[in-house]
Amino acid sequence: QVQLVESGGGLVQAGGSLRLSCAASGLTFSSYAMGWFRQAPGKEREIVVGINRSGGSKYYAGSVKGRFTISRDNAKNTVYLQMNSLKPEDTAVYYCAARLHYGLGYAPHEYDYWGQGTQVTVSS
Repeated sequence: QVQLVESGGGLVQAGGSLRLSCAASGLTFSSYAMGWFRQAPGKEREIVVGINRSGGSKYYAGSVKGRFTISRDNAKNTVYLQMNSLKPEDTAVYYCAARLHYGLGYAPHEYDYWGQGTQVTVSS
């Protein structure tokens, strides 16, 4: 049974930082590209960052470029999202997703497995 478990969300003031983790089990982690999506109330789920299987290729949405960093540790079956200089508009539920493919995926339907989500709230 595949499980993706996010952690690290919470409440932070604008300008602060958070580090999200997503621990994967029940799959061959190194065979999956990974992504972080977010969904704010009343909005569609959108991709934030993505990373390919090896970690050699990464994607950043324009709104987070220069502030967020995705990384993965295939030995620990874990993907991370370091979020710096957080803004109130970053407030959302953040989801980790896995895609059985070498390359990056950009849309929710391209991903095979999802975590339950973790809330990130940035106060002004």
